[in-house]
Amino acid sequence: MSAKLLVLTVFVVAAVEVAVLVPTIANYRVAWLSDRLAAARTAALVLDAAPQDSIPMDLTRQLLANVGAQVIVVKREDTRRLLAASDMPPQVDEHVDMRDMNLWSAVRGAVETLSAPDGRMLRLVGEAPSGADFIEIVLSETPLRRALLRFTTTTLLVSAMVAGAAGALVYFSLNALFVRPMRRLTERMTAFRENPEDASRIIVPSGRRDEIGTAEEALQELQRGLAQTLSQKSHLAALGLAVSKINHDLRNLLASAQLLSDRLAALPDPTVQRFAPKLLAALDRAITYCEQTLSYGRAMEPLPERRDVAVAPLLEEVRDTLGLGPGSGIAWVAQVEPGLVVDADPDQLFRVILNIGRNAVQALETRAPLDPARDQIRLVARRAGAAVEIEMGDTGPGIPQDRRAHLFEAFVSSARRGGTGLGLPIADELVRAHGGEIRLLDGKEGTTFRITLPDQPERDRQRRERLRA
Repeated sequence: MSAKLLVLTVFVVAAVEVAVLVPTIANYRVAWLSDRLAAARTAALVLDAAPQDSIPMDLTRQLLANVGAQVIVVKREDTRRLLAASDMPPQVDEHVDMRDMNLWSAVRGAVETLSAPDGRMLRLVGEAPSGADFIEIVLSETPLRRALLRFTTTTLLVSAMVAGAAGALVYFSLNALFVRPMRRLTERMTAFRENPEDASRIIVPSGRRDEIGTAEEALQELQRGLAQTLSQKSHLAALGLAVSKINHDLRNLLASAQLLSDRLAALPDPTVQRFAPKLLAALDRAITYCEQTLSYGRAMEPLPERRDVAVAPLLEEVRDTLGLGPGSGIAWVAQVEPGLVVDADPDQLFRVILNIGRNAVQALETRAPLDPARDQIRLVARRAGAAVEIEMGDTGPGIPQDRRAHLFEAFVSSARRGGTGLGLPIADELVRAHGGEIRLLDGKEGTTFRITLPDQPERDRQRRERLRA
């Protein structure tokens, strides 16, 4: 950035020099010619006032030398009077009329003078003394060119020194005020990126009150938050690994306990028959909790392997897995658009619907004894343009208002005490991996979720072509 700033400073200073120097040189040329005309007007007054042929030739040459001209002519009305001339009037090479001089013509004339060869003759016309139309003189341009070259050289040197001093001041000022603080910001960001958990690499604001100071404070806040987050994640990762190991062993122990409970449930003892179902239900919940915790604790879900999946058979499979057949006490009401297919990973979509369905079953079981006429799980699946919408709800007590903001956060149970709190976060993660959305619908009886799964662009195009065919 320092090199770019230096180049920019040099360019700006050079542009300012050109913008100032060119008009200055042009004005110097105009002033030089105006001085010659002023001297010529004075000489014309002297020559015009004296009787004709009464001025000695030596005085005429002296007047011409003072003017720097070789010919002086005054025009009155329709006559032109030659007031003074050298022995041999020269041939005129260029005509300059000072009466209609403007900035552009002055600049162009200065450039022509600087590039003209020695000995070029000018015919200079200007305002005449009172009573005359104009005065004209013929003079050599060589003295003007030499004077203009000296002035240009001097002006360039002075301008270069002033511009150099100003440029250096601007460069060092900008470098101190902006470049070095920005370089410091960049260096601190780079150092923090190499080891974000090292608190000593967090930037310390300089206390400036401008935008850079604000950026330093914002960067410090960002780095502190990121360092704390990384530290927490490291601790959580270690804790998660420990929990995963404990869960794995605990699940095996619970499976063994479940086998023993199954044997106990076969005994005819009335007391055993009364408490065995509750024991089996508690073991089932514990095993499910362990499985979901292990599933959620994986680093990430695999990317979905999408293909066309028939929705109706998938929903029937979920119903069978949940055990919602005849006599279960919970009615399964499904309205699926005929022939509906969804572009999704069948295993992941099955897990999504199963998790929501399991939450619904748990919510309905809180109102035992169950009644199929009251306790129902309702599903509606349809296509909506380039997406498939699946609404899955229950007629249970619904979700408390204070828990709705945390539905998709891990370990926040939304249905009842004892729930795992992982079903909805897992479902949300899988749906988002498909580019879809899952959300809670307001104003519905009980709890209803809408799952939206968009088609992949290529599959959407193929589907439209099939529909047109």
